[in-house]
Amino acid sequence: MRYMYLILVIFLVSLNLRPSITSVGPLFDIIQSNLGMSGVTVSLMTTLPVLCMGIFAVLAIKLNSHLGIEKSLLAAMLLILTATSLRVFANGSLFLITTSLFTGIGIGIAGPLISGFIKKHFPNKPGITGVYSVAMVIGAAIASSFSVPLFHKLNESWQYSLGFWGILALPASLLLLPLLKKKETNRTVIPISSLFVKNKRVLLFTLFFGCMAAIFYSITAWLAPIAQSIGLSYSQSGLVLTLFTVIQIPISFFIPMLVSKTGRRKTWLLVCGLSELIGIVFLLLHFSPWFAAVFLGIGAGGLFPLAILIPIQEAKSAEEATSLSAVMQFGGYLLGSIGPLFIGFTSDLFDNFAPALAMLMIIIFILLAASLKIGDKKETV
Repeated sequence: MRYMYLILVIFLVSLNLRPSITSVGPLFDIIQSNLGMSGVTVSLMTTLPVLCMGIFAVLAIKLNSHLGIEKSLLAAMLLILTATSLRVFANGSLFLITTSLFTGIGIGIAGPLISGFIKKHFPNKPGITGVYSVAMVIGAAIASSFSVPLFHKLNESWQYSLGFWGILALPASLLLLPLLKKKETNRTVIPISSLFVKNKRVLLFTLFFGCMAAIFYSITAWLAPIAQSIGLSYSQSGLVLTLFTVIQIPISFFIPMLVSKTGRRKTWLLVCGLSELIGIVFLLLHFSPWFAAVFLGIGAGGLFPLAILIPIQEAKSAEEATSLSAVMQFGGYLLGSIGPLFIGFTSDLFDNFAPALAMLMIIIFILLAASLKIGDKKETV
């Protein structure tokens, strides 16, 4: 019973790490028109959270050292719940962007802590990261799919549509409460400087995470426009993006389990990286965007859970897992946030997506090289 309870906690907490971001995209035009926001200003609603996911990941280390994993996760959930729900009252761009800032802080804190939570409660079952990654994909897909229907159902109010997703953090917060009763003792604090001294591979992990994030967010933001440039209609390109997302769900669940059981981490890192490479080549050659979405979905669905599996496998304790994950996500998300901006810049400059896709191929080659260096699980770090 406790096993399933802890799994449910991981699922519900992870479910909250994307809706506040992905619910915005489908309503961009409506929000921009209603508030008179420029394209750059409205894009901050998605750019800021991703930046915060990196910048504030290191705050998870401090919170964990003072409050412990469960209390820190509860603080992150309450921050996401409050900031997202307050969008109901948004009547100006500054207020709306501020809510994006605080949801990003909450997400940035929660991400590394979930890795620590898994290491603490499932030290011999790192494959549980599949629950983490699947819940994130499901949360992202549900929010992006239902934002517009909610807008129409809730009196044509984008405020209520965006604020609705705050409710997801309520059950996650409630389920964390019983875990606060257990008093923690002898909690070890792992400073970032010490982490770099003890584990020389941290920079390698960060580089891998940054490449993975840059590819993922670039594809998420620009796959539909790229598909349109190849000849698909607006509705068809939306379905291509949906296909890319849906394929990630089973892949995100099964690959961490396979790696956990077989120990063949390097093999699956390379398989997923090569799958992304095939997808990008298909787009570059104007081959079927549908086939491209399948290969890209397989790659993205496997690479993220493998990325969050790395600190759990490599760390000796929950505290070290949290710290490793925080450092990876700090540098990785900062690097990753550049990807979508670069594609937008080059597409404006060259009036086509070929240079951007070529650059993504280079990033994938770097990711593959990093995967070879990372290898399989290390017994000592």
